[in-house]
Amino acid sequence: MIRSEVLKTLIPIISDQLVVSNIGLPSQELHSLDDQPTNFYMLGTMGLSSSIGLGLALAQKAKVIAIDGDGSVLTNLGTLPTIANNPANNFTLLIIDNGSYGSTGDQPTYAGLKTSLSKVAEACGCDNVVECAAECTAAAVQAALNGNKMTIIVSKCESGNIKVPVIEMDAPVIRHRFMAEVTRRNI
Repeated sequence: MIRSEVLKTLIPIISDQLVVSNIGLPSQELHSLDDQPTNFYMLGTMGLSSSIGLGLALAQKAKVIAIDGDGSVLTNLGTLPTIANNPANNFTLLIIDNGSYGSTGDQPTYAGLKTSLSKVAEACGCDNVVECAAECTAAAVQAALNGNKMTIIVSKCESGNIKVPVIEMDAPVIRHRFMAEVTRRNI
């Protein structure tokens, strides 16, 4: 399975959840598969969806899923100790690890070579880390949402992209509709 196929399996589970999605093709794929006002699409900040997702989870009570990629997490490794030391039981970080920088041409990442992001997360102090095959990702996300415990999921999938259009909404529109959903859930 490639990333877009993993995302497709998640749609029935995450469509009504607050989702912060990684920059580039992951956001474009999610937007193309199931655009929701509960999706916060990152348009220009590589490596920050996990940090923004954690901040959002700490600031309010609704469940938050941050969908990140191995390349993005590798560019912001400081996010993992920050997550470990600021637990939010309403937060799930899903790292879709395809071993490549998918949005820039599928160049290999270190996670595609020797670096294990699940072991890095555990070494940083994250207590509930799950590594799974792509086909098991939906079940792992559902279990995390049911479990009420901060969870880091590393989903191992194949490298590859599908053709998707760019997101034509501007960042202020994406932010406004997302924040309206956050407010609605926390009234």
